[in-house]
Amino acid sequence: MKPKQQFAHLGLFDAKVPRYTSYPTAPHFSNEFGSGFFESCLGEISENSEVSLYVHVPFCRRLCWFCACRTQGTQTASPVAAYVEVLKQELKLLKQHLPKGVALSRLHWGGGTPTLLTAEMITDLASAIFDVVPMAKDGEFSVEIDPNEVDEARLNALAAAGMNRASIGVQDFDQGIQETIGRLQSYEVTKQAVDMIRARGVTSLNADILFGLPHQTPEKITESVQKLLSLSPDRVALYGYAHVPWMAKRQQMIPSDALPTPEERLALFETAAELFRWDGYEAIGIDHFALPSDGLAVAAKQGRLRRNFQGYTDDQADVLIGVGASSISKFPQGYAQNAPATAAYTKAIQSGEFSVSRGHKFAGDDRLNARLIEAVMCDFAVDANEICGDFGITQAALRRRFEEVNTLFDGLLSVTENGLFIPEDVRPLTRLIARAFDVYDQSKARHSAAI
Repeated sequence: MKPKQQFAHLGLFDAKVPRYTSYPTAPHFSNEFGSGFFESCLGEISENSEVSLYVHVPFCRRLCWFCACRTQGTQTASPVAAYVEVLKQELKLLKQHLPKGVALSRLHWGGGTPTLLTAEMITDLASAIFDVVPMAKDGEFSVEIDPNEVDEARLNALAAAGMNRASIGVQDFDQGIQETIGRLQSYEVTKQAVDMIRARGVTSLNADILFGLPHQTPEKITESVQKLLSLSPDRVALYGYAHVPWMAKRQQMIPSDALPTPEERLALFETAAELFRWDGYEAIGIDHFALPSDGLAVAAKQGRLRRNFQGYTDDQADVLIGVGASSISKFPQGYAQNAPATAAYTKAIQSGEFSVSRGHKFAGDDRLNARLIEAVMCDFAVDANEICGDFGITQAALRRRFEEVNTLFDGLLSVTENGLFIPEDVRPLTRLIARAFDVYDQSKARHSAAI
């Protein structure tokens, strides 16, 4: 059977599968675990340890139609300024609960559009964060930057605050595609932003580009990737466009009949991936590419690649604290998510309480299955000795699980006494393979396409 026929037979072109940036995935969070659970997790953080902090800014100047993030549009600075004040209140509350000596291994501002903040707001917010928890010696401060919504003053403020990694969204450089997805952003504007970022000594640059967009062809994505490569990003995320109009109503503006078929999506991904590899980028996980010197590539070689809500990461901290509306925190004990609606989040914080509205406390085999899924997604392999040593499962029981999963995929995987391995030509099935280790009921959750 030819590869694409076998992929079709195994459900790659029909399946809807989680991206597994967490396990269990967010649809399985419960309102049984709220602020009390969050506070107890904070209390168990070790003194003098390192944690990560994610700050969510849920505002955009315009709402791009392709985006499924939880954001709201604003044409004035006043809602953003008010929101920053609430973030500062949440940070003060956090300071009361954090143990002594905690430092930041990673700080990431995402959105939405963090660069919607004025220079003064950026300085104010960064100062408030570092008053609560300082950056570790080798810490990384990254910010998502919209090339359409940035200027010299804001970049000066970010650089002065310590930003040492910037992330820009490209999506696609074809103007017709941009018009169809509601995101006009020329190559010239993007290059200008990149040049301004680098002029301030920020040498680490991430970029996102999408495949599977309406009217996208191998020729068009080739041209977009080549333009992106001319900007020499250190790291690229090649995400598949997730068409979920039942969840993101604005996606109803995108003509579904102009979307590529699943088979065409795979061809688009393979076209772009080949171009990145030709240009010296190393494939990382299922959808990232990085220069050999980038921290992500180094972590992948050393078996330290991890996965969190921002995708792949080299961050080794056990704790990720989410600040802002809808942000999700991860602890060794489980997950805690702030109220998604800005109004509900604000009301809770202004009353002097955390706004956690739901979460999940690890139980049973959650940690085991989470690590199996992470290993599959990050390394395309599971080390049997590591799993048995860390989770107390016997070699025989683990081998049985691997054999059961391999049977689901027509024996295409490699199962040995050392563990499980996904051959390179089978890796388009990785998310499906990860799902095979997911014991939660997925019938009620609606996810994006597997490819």
